[in-house]
Amino acid sequence: MLWLSVFLCSALAGCASAPVGDARSDPLESYNRSMYAVNDAVDRAVLKPAATAYKTVLPGPVRQGVNNFFGNLGDVWSFANNTLQFKPEGALTSFWRVVINSTMGLGGVLDPATELRLEKRTEDFGQTLGHWGVKPGPYVVLPLLGSSTLRDTLALPVDFYGNSLVQPDYGSTRARNGLAIVRVVDTRAGLLGVSDVLEAAALDRYSFQRDAYLQKRRNDVYDGNPPPAPESGFEGNDSWWDENSATPQPAADGAAQN
Repeated sequence: MLWLSVFLCSALAGCASAPVGDARSDPLESYNRSMYAVNDAVDRAVLKPAATAYKTVLPGPVRQGVNNFFGNLGDVWSFANNTLQFKPEGALTSFWRVVINSTMGLGGVLDPATELRLEKRTEDFGQTLGHWGVKPGPYVVLPLLGSSTLRDTLALPVDFYGNSLVQPDYGSTRARNGLAIVRVVDTRAGLLGVSDVLEAAALDRYSFQRDAYLQKRRNDVYDGNPPPAPESGFEGNDSWWDENSATPQPAADGAAQN
C-alpha cells in the first residue's frame, strides 16, 4: 500500500508514544477498522509475498535504481506543488534534482543530485491544500490505498493526474500499468523489515498507524515545524468541524523538508 512509505519509518522512529485521539478525531472508526482489516488481508495475501519475492530475486543495486527512477518522477510533482505553495527554494531544488538525475543520472536510475546535496523537497496536492488552510477533516481508510483524510482523499484525483506514469509519454496503458505495479511492489519491498517490527511493537496496529499517519501529515504540511498540537488529541481535532481551531499558516519556505 503506497501510504506505508509515507509514514511507517517515521512512526517507528518517533511516534511509538503517539497520543490516541478521541471519538471526534475518528468518527468513522467502525468503518475504518473494517477497511483496515480488508487492506491488511490483501497485503498479507498479495503485496507482502510479491515484495518478498521481488527483494529475493533482484540484487540491491537494481532495486535502488528502480527506487531512484520512481523518486525522480515524484520530484516532478514536488516541483509543481512547491510552486503552487510559493516555495521558491523547494521548487528550484526539485527542478534541478529532476534535471540532474534525468541527465547525469541516466533517466533517474542514479541519484547524483543527492550527492550534490540537493535534498528532496517532497510535496503533494494534499499538502498544498493544507498549506493554504484547508483542514484535514476526518481520518479515513481507503480501499487498498490505506490511511488518508478527507482533504487528502479529495486531493487524490489531482495527485493521480500529476503522476508522470499516467501520461502518454510512458507508452501504452499496459506499460504504464506495469510500471505502476512495479512501483507498488518496490515500495512494499523497502518496508518489509519495518512492517515486521510494527507488528511486534504495536498492541493496536490500527490506532498506531492512524495516529502516526495524522502526525506525519501534520508535520508535512508545516514543513517539519508544526504549531503545538491541540491538547485533546492529534491532527484530527484540528479539523473542519472545530470552530475553535486555528487556521494553519503557510510554512516558511526554508523549513525542513522530507
